[in-house]
Amino acid sequence: MSKKRQEHHEEHVDESWLIPYADLLTLLLALFIILFAASQTDQKKYQTIMQSFNSAFTGGIGQFNFSNLIPLTTEPNIDQKKYDQPTNPATPNTSGQQQKQQEQLNSQMAKEQVDLQQLKEKLDKYIAENQLSTQLETKLTEDLLMLTIRDNALFSSGSATVKPEAKQLAGTISEMLAQYPDYRIEVAGHTDNVPIRTAAFETNWDLSAKRALNFMKILLENDKIGPERFRSIGYGEYHPIDTNDTEAGRAKNRRVEVSILRSVKPPQIIDATAKQP
Repeated sequence: MSKKRQEHHEEHVDESWLIPYADLLTLLLALFIILFAASQTDQKKYQTIMQSFNSAFTGGIGQFNFSNLIPLTTEPNIDQKKYDQPTNPATPNTSGQQQKQQEQLNSQMAKEQVDLQQLKEKLDKYIAENQLSTQLETKLTEDLLMLTIRDNALFSSGSATVKPEAKQLAGTISEMLAQYPDYRIEVAGHTDNVPIRTAAFETNWDLSAKRALNFMKILLENDKIGPERFRSIGYGEYHPIDTNDTEAGRAKNRRVEVSILRSVKPPQIIDATAKQP
C-alpha cells in the first residue's frame, strides 16, 4: 500500500502591512522633527512649516518632500516684523540729529577754547606787566583755566582777611571774568600741613575755607558778574602741589585757586606713560 506523501506547504505571513507601517513611522519621525523645528521659530515660520506638513499629508505620498520646508538651520527667534515693516517717513533721522548735536558741541568746544585762551593771555600779560610771576600763575587744561595766587599776595600769615593792596588785584581779575559771563567759577583755598589752632580757626579746613570765601566776596563786589556763577570751597592741606617738607614747598601749597570751568570738555588725550605704575 502506497502511502501518499502529504506535502506540507509552509504558510507565509502576509507582510504587505509593513509598507504603510513604515510610511507611518516615517511620517511620525518627520512630525517630531517639524514640531521641534517649529518650537524654535516664530509664528510666521511655524505657519509656513505647517502648510508644508499638510501638503505632504494630503498629497498621498509616503514621505515628505523636504524641499518644500524651511531649512532647520534657520536661526531661531528672529523677529522678521521689524524687517518686513516699511520705513516710517515720520520717524526722525537719529543719525542726523546726533551729527547736528556733535557739530554744536564741537562749535561750543572751539569757542570755549578761544575764550579761555584769550583770558589766559590777558592774565599772563597783567602778571608780566606787574612783575607778579612769583605770586601768580595760570594753567589751561582740558577741564578749566586756573589762576593760582600765593597766599602771601592776599593774606597775612594765619589770617583770612584780604590785604588792602590785594583788593586791586581782585578788582582786575573780576573785570576780566566779567567779559566771559558763560562760565562757572570756583574759588578754592589751600594750606600747608602745619597744624593751626587759634581763636579764629580750629583747623586748616577752617582757614582755607574762610580764605576762599573772603576772596570770592571781593570778586563779587563787581556788579558786572553774577554771584550764581560762583562757588567757594576749602581743601585744607589735602591737595598739595609740592612737598610739605621744605619751607619753599609749603609756601607753594598755601594758595588760592580761581578756576574758570569749561562746560564742554574736549576729548581726553591719554598718555600711555601715565598708565605705568
